[in-house]
Amino acid sequence: MRALLRPEARYDGGSAAALLRCVRPYATMCTLVHMPYVLLAAAIVAEVAGTTAMKYSDGFTKLWPSLGTLLGYVIAFTLLAQTLKSMSVGTAYAIWAGVGTAAIAAIGMVFLGEQATAAKIAGIALVIGGVVLLNLGGAH
Repeated sequence: MRALLRPEARYDGGSAAALLRCVRPYATMCTLVHMPYVLLAAAIVAEVAGTTAMKYSDGFTKLWPSLGTLLGYVIAFTLLAQTLKSMSVGTAYAIWAGVGTAAIAAIGMVFLGEQATAAKIAGIALVIGGVVLLNLGGAH
């Protein structure tokens, strides 16, 4: 709040510009710190989309789902490669594979009519627990 009261922040462009000048350094720092996780989350979404499209490709005999599979995996691996520039490969791959697997299993049960068994649900819970433990372990 104190930075908002600086004379140069109160005038010169209005309050929105002053707020941006005061917040921008912190937002940039926050973005840089979390960017690997943003890229990793996007990679997971792309991988899950590609795998879901693969289900509909009927063994790559249908054109559009097959192209969706290819596009999803190209995007996923490109984003994962960018993530690995600033995150350890063990952590990034474990999160990517674990969360992707759990998400696909959940999508299969909820949207694709796959059977929801106690073993599948327990497996998803264990994968999520493993990802949490990996992150708590500080293996970044």
